[in-house]
Amino acid sequence: MTTRRSRAEDFLELVERGRRGRLKLYIGFAAGVGKTYRMLEEAHALERRGVDVVLGFVETHGRQETEALVAGLEVVPREKHTYRDVTVEEMDLDAVLARKPQVVVVDELAHTNLPVCRHRKRYQDVQELLDAGINVIGAFNVQHLESLNDLVERTTGVVVRETLPDSFLKGADQVVNLDLAVEDLHERLRAGKIYAEDKVPRALESFFKGENLSTLRELALREVAESLDRATAGQSSRPGEEAQQKGAEWGRVLVALSSHPPRAATLLRRGSRLAGRLNTDWFVVYVETPREAPHLIDSEAQRHLLTNIEKAKELGAEVVRLRSKDPVEAILDFARSHGVGHIIVGRSHQPWWKRAVGRAADVRLLREGEGFDIHVVAFHAPDEEKRP
Repeated sequence: MTTRRSRAEDFLELVERGRRGRLKLYIGFAAGVGKTYRMLEEAHALERRGVDVVLGFVETHGRQETEALVAGLEVVPREKHTYRDVTVEEMDLDAVLARKPQVVVVDELAHTNLPVCRHRKRYQDVQELLDAGINVIGAFNVQHLESLNDLVERTTGVVVRETLPDSFLKGADQVVNLDLAVEDLHERLRAGKIYAEDKVPRALESFFKGENLSTLRELALREVAESLDRATAGQSSRPGEEAQQKGAEWGRVLVALSSHPPRAATLLRRGSRLAGRLNTDWFVVYVETPREAPHLIDSEAQRHLLTNIEKAKELGAEVVRLRSKDPVEAILDFARSHGVGHIIVGRSHQPWWKRAVGRAADVRLLREGEGFDIHVVAFHAPDEEKRP
């Protein structure tokens, strides 16, 4: 198990400091590795030490061992909504805020709330709790990280539709990886400790295939190791010093965005992953040419652009909007003046003759971007933007 000060006693030390709430995350690579169980164990340990703990939202999935640990802990009743003639239960955010415990346990952070809720995603509910000074212990599986979405689909064939941004993970005060051998997870699955017996064969043939679990396990181990590295570097440096050192050594990351790029989400995830590995800042730069002024581009292109800009901010990028007749020149000028070392751009969809004469944007960046690492991204997966 990889951990960043994982004991309940360590988290209690953080709880007792600061006005903004502290965040502790349990990460797994699949259902059944024990995230909810461990959170409930920690809740009991904190309560024994006199900490005011409540359960904001815990999903036991009918697992007897997990349900047994709910007993003895205060549960904030869920809020019931009728949506499209179906009754759905969500975490009652206002009730938790009104109760104002020292620590609240919140499960399945990548969950998408009903449209009638205040926030679109449950992790955003958690952010409001943290802003209110309430400490949170939460959990999610590594495949729900936004920047891993393409990689998970490409390597496992599984399309993950509910995601949360990497910046949420980076903002955690403690991160614990719940590791389990694939063979042991299969044994738990066959024993009926994860899903009902009738669902086991299908699970073993799809998501729980050995190669899928091995890939996801490796991703979880790597993600938490990188998170630990960032935390260690931050503790050993003065505020901002580490980012400046990394920026000087490796350079910041820039993602070049057009007004309606194909597969923009893939470019943004690549930028987020690279910036995370280098532990540096990253920019998303959109260059508005005279023919792309807001009153000239159609409403669909405008909508796509705004969606992509919002996703970039969600992933932790600083979005910069420039105006220029020459996008390549503007991108390179910005990169030179802002300590950028890596430029990520999608493969151009311009006509072949423009590429042949060197006028396509990616070709020009490769030719004129001396001193930069230029990453030209080719796309093989289905278009995310057409995915529901």
